[in-house]
Amino acid sequence: MNVAANVGGPARQGCYAESEMYLPIAVQKQPQINAAVAEVVNEFSPWVKYMRFDIGQDWSGGWAIFFRVMLSDDAVRNRLGDVATRVMWRTTDRLDLPNLGLFPYFDFRSESERQAA
Repeated sequence: MNVAANVGGPARQGCYAESEMYLPIAVQKQPQINAAVAEVVNEFSPWVKYMRFDIGQDWSGGWAIFFRVMLSDDAVRNRLGDVATRVMWRTTDRLDLPNLGLFPYFDFRSESERQAA
């Protein structure tokens, strides 16, 4: 089931006849997404400090979920590849992203990168 929302703006050419956009079911499932993300953060603590996400369209117009993951400096220094891979796998395992109509994107940063910005 898709939720339709009129978001305004100009009409798109091609398959869109008007300025109506269909939102993925994930918009209604944000409490479940929040709970799954919290479980992943708890599981990978102290390496994962927090995870944030936004749901929106990617460069191709497809629906996506954009995760921003803050890692401890120790995780980045000593085990970045392992921690990042495990966080991605566990997050996508906990969320049924294809049925939510979302493609996942992950961005990892360290605490020191955040402080430098």
